[in-house]
Amino acid sequence: MKLKKHMVEKPWGRTDIPAAFGEMGGRRIGEVWFEGDPSAPFPLLIKWLFTSEKLSIQVHPNDAQAQARGQASGKEECWFIVHAEPGAVLGIGTVRPLNGAELRAASESGEIEQLMDWKPVKAGDFFYIPAGTVHAIGAGITLIEVQQFADITYRLYDYGRPRALHLDDGIDVSRAEPYADARSGNVGAGPLIIDSEFFHLRHVTGADQLAGVPTDRELALIPVGGEVSVDDEAALAGDCFVFSTRPQITFGEGAQLLIAW
Repeated sequence: MKLKKHMVEKPWGRTDIPAAFGEMGGRRIGEVWFEGDPSAPFPLLIKWLFTSEKLSIQVHPNDAQAQARGQASGKEECWFIVHAEPGAVLGIGTVRPLNGAELRAASESGEIEQLMDWKPVKAGDFFYIPAGTVHAIGAGITLIEVQQFADITYRLYDYGRPRALHLDDGIDVSRAEPYADARSGNVGAGPLIIDSEFFHLRHVTGADQLAGVPTDRELALIPVGGEVSVDDEAALAGDCFVFSTRPQITFGEGAQLLIAW
């Protein structure tokens, strides 16, 4: 099944996202979500993000923290960078550990922007973002996000935009510390292999890389670029497919595909 696209306007979005994603009508689109059958949704949420400005500095709770607040689950996620303009950065973790009082003071004063660990990024980079990680996506980035099926974000700082902050909840669930998760890298230097408690994710460019992908599980296939066909149907960047078992995948020139389950 090819999932439907849902365009989400954001103040930091763009008006020039690729035409393959659909008609924008002059809107500033920041996210494209993929939606399936509401009666039996795929258990992960998959998005493309397009940024013209920095996103808020934010944090997501874990399952126990979210459920204590009446939510179904927390949110862990993985980012795969499709394109990054020169100088583009991601803020992941802080340059030094901050306790709750320090994090609150820095968020209220704006110093948190200088305390973030802003990492230069390029196409092919990937990062797993555990719940509790203080983070922000910078401007000039196109990325694919695979995450738990939850829409729960606590904003700590938003550069003066007129949107609500969530300091009490955000500080309560934050681990404001340097990022040290080993599930990060670049696919040019090594494979993207994410195996977490919440989901699995692979970046594949050829049939020889499908060995770790199950044949009997429900899978999401996210074309990134190049020539890919799935069960003899062209799979283009901007599409997302869900299959109950692994389909026949044919890889052509420049093929890139993310597979999640």
